[in-house]
Amino acid sequence: MANPVAALWKGADTYPDRIAVRSGDRILRYGDLRARIARSAARFAALGVSPGDRVLLVAPSIPEFVIAYYGLHTIGATIITVNTMSTTHEIDYVVDDSGTSLIVAWHESAAAADLVATNRGLPFVELKPFEDDPAADAPSVDAYVERNDHDTAVILYTSGTTGKPKGAQLSIANVNAAPIAFRPALRLGDEERWATALPLFHCFGQVVVMHNSLTWGGSLSLLSPFAPVEFMNRIRDEHVTIACGVPTMWNAMLQNASGYSSDDFVDLRLACSGGASMPGEVIRAFADKFGCAILEGYGLTETAGTATFRDLDGEPKVGTVGPALPGFTIEIRDPDGTPLAADEVGEIFLKGPTVMTGYWNRPDATASELVDGWLRTGDIGAMDADGDLRIIDRAKDLIIRGGYNVYPREVEEVLYTHPDIVEVAVIGVPDAHYGEEIAAVIALRPDAVLDTDSLRGWAKERLSAYKVPRIVHVVDALPKGATGKILKRAIDRDSLRELSSTGTGIRQPR
Repeated sequence: MANPVAALWKGADTYPDRIAVRSGDRILRYGDLRARIARSAARFAALGVSPGDRVLLVAPSIPEFVIAYYGLHTIGATIITVNTMSTTHEIDYVVDDSGTSLIVAWHESAAAADLVATNRGLPFVELKPFEDDPAADAPSVDAYVERNDHDTAVILYTSGTTGKPKGAQLSIANVNAAPIAFRPALRLGDEERWATALPLFHCFGQVVVMHNSLTWGGSLSLLSPFAPVEFMNRIRDEHVTIACGVPTMWNAMLQNASGYSSDDFVDLRLACSGGASMPGEVIRAFADKFGCAILEGYGLTETAGTATFRDLDGEPKVGTVGPALPGFTIEIRDPDGTPLAADEVGEIFLKGPTVMTGYWNRPDATASELVDGWLRTGDIGAMDADGDLRIIDRAKDLIIRGGYNVYPREVEEVLYTHPDIVEVAVIGVPDAHYGEEIAAVIALRPDAVLDTDSLRGWAKERLSAYKVPRIVHVVDALPKGATGKILKRAIDRDSLRELSSTGTGIRQPR
């Protein structure tokens, strides 16, 4: 299986009438999906796209994304996917950095991309609902282009928290290795019914969910944008067996699940979570309400979202993301690069079949992050004697208060158990005396009132004194990225610094 579209192409011959993709009442079966992909491929080829050419795709999680994505793979293009909310400046940067030769965008998300294409004189394709696609007699390709394993399949740009975004190059082999690793780990059957509201332009939704589902003949139910009640209804009404999301999604479902019971989700066997650490309190509450445990995995853009997943046979271990997937190796290393023993804390290093080939046109960054086939993740963790990985925090998120190391996730885990707290982010704020002070930005349950002195007293019963947040800031909602992950870098640290002298909790107006 070289070209990523190969399994889907074969599936159209084997089970043409099986549902492949659905979005509410909009349904594409494997036979029809392949026909539309073939017509899409011919359309792109007619614009001069050749194997290896970089093409930018801007579209939400809808069937048209699937058609365009695999249409581009069919003719051997290298695909770059970006957030549908990207600005003209952001898109222009990616186009310039990657050497994009064609821009493709969903008509409702096309304005910024169209402007970039016009300014740069690039061909532009506006995607419309598949029902409006050309008729069945429109030109189509007869077969997909063969690819080599080392060819670049996709370039996914990182968030750029430490500088300009870098494009992680995932090869054909990288992309195809993900479903191979996940099939035994998730015990995937031939007709799994998947559902997600994750963005397909992100590696979690694109590779771990979409490519996994369609490689093994499953059906993929898409929801865009995420809405907790609608997502729960999809899981119930479409008899979903595997649902995939991030912590904020599961949390939102819990907050809106009063009208549901575990009987509504009897077909749901896996709730797969990734993208950020999962609060243990949410895992426990979800299992009680939905009758299905949330199982965590771990991966990065640089590993196609793939590295570990919870062992389905193992005892539940809240706070761990499971052992390495088949074909992967994990080491915890100290600052000198020496592997550490079980339960010792250090930086996580990964080796495996999905580890990127490097950053696009960034030889220095590639050399820094890839050493002898090992990826330096920048994440801090520990591995227990069973080989289960525990993510402690990002190395860059570590707070050093008065010489003491404080891992934000540990503090967040405790605060999530408070009955009035729905979401929380703990960050370090510069402080003249301690170097850094601990700040907690919190979203409360509706109508809850926070007494910050009482909260600190409550926290002191559960945390060492130096770990208790001195700054408490209450907001209506925390900033989130496209996947629903809380964006700590978007929190205004200057305003929190102003609070450091008083430690006052502020309730923003609704």
